[in-house]
Amino acid sequence: MTLPIPLTDRAALNRNRMRAADGDLFLQSAAADDVQDRLTMVNRTFKSPAVVTPFPAIWADRIPGARIVADDETLDLAPGAHDLVVHALGLHWANDPVGQLIQCRRALSADGLLIAVALGGQTLHELRSCLGQAEAALTGGLSPRVAPMGEVRDLGALLQRAGLALPVADSLPLQVEYRSMWHLMRDLRAMGEANAQSARPRNVTRRALFHHAAELYAGHFAAAEERITATFELITLTGWAPDESQPQPLRPGSARQRLADALATQENPLPD
Repeated sequence: MTLPIPLTDRAALNRNRMRAADGDLFLQSAAADDVQDRLTMVNRTFKSPAVVTPFPAIWADRIPGARIVADDETLDLAPGAHDLVVHALGLHWANDPVGQLIQCRRALSADGLLIAVALGGQTLHELRSCLGQAEAALTGGLSPRVAPMGEVRDLGALLQRAGLALPVADSLPLQVEYRSMWHLMRDLRAMGEANAQSARPRNVTRRALFHHAAELYAGHFAAAEERITATFELITLTGWAPDESQPQPLRPGSARQRLADALATQENPLPD
C-alpha cells in the first residue's frame, strides 16, 4: 500500500526555521503576548507548564518555569505531567494536527489547560490569490505556493476530537503593511515561514511570474503611501482536560423553569 505524501516537508521546514532571524519573529511575539493576556484572566497559578515551540528564545521569560519542548511530530511530553500546555504557532505546519492536540491532551493533568495558537485560513489570502492568478495567466497551471490553513470552525472542532472539555476557538486578524510583495516574501523567509510543502515546486520559478504577481498585489491590495496590506490570522484554541469539578451540561428535559418565565416574556405557539 502506498502511504500518502505528508503535507509538510519537515526537513525543509527545519531548514527554514534554522535560517529565521530572531529579530523578525513578530508573529511569534504576537502569539506569546496573546497567550500571556489570556493567562492573566485565568484564576489559577500553574505549577508545571510546558510550551511547544520552534523558537524557544521567544518564550524564555514569558511563562516562568515552563518546560520548552521542540515542535516535532512526536512531542517530548510525559503523560499527565503538566497543568498547562501551550502549543505556540506550529499547528499550521503539522502533518497531523489532531495528533498534536491529542499528545498535548495526554500531557495534561486533570483539569489542566491547553492553549494552542495557529495561523488560520485568512492568513496571506492576498498573496495566495495573486500568485495563483499570475501562474494561471502565464502557465495555465497552479502550484501550491502558500500552505493551506484551517478555518476557525474546523480548528475548533479538533479540540473535541482530541478529548478536551469546554472548547473555545477565536480569531484575531492582523493587518500588516509592506513596501511591496517582495518585502513580504523576504519577511516570511526571515520568520521561517517560507514554503515547506512537500508538493511545492522544486524547479526554478520564472521571475516573470513573481513580477506579475507583484503587480496584481499592488493593484488589488494597496495601502496608503504606495504600500500593500498582508493579513495574518491568529486562531487561539483553548480546552481543558476533563475533570469532575468542571461544569457539566444538564440532562435534556431536566429544567425546572420555563425559558419564557426567566426572560419575563410571553410565549406564543407557532402556527401549524
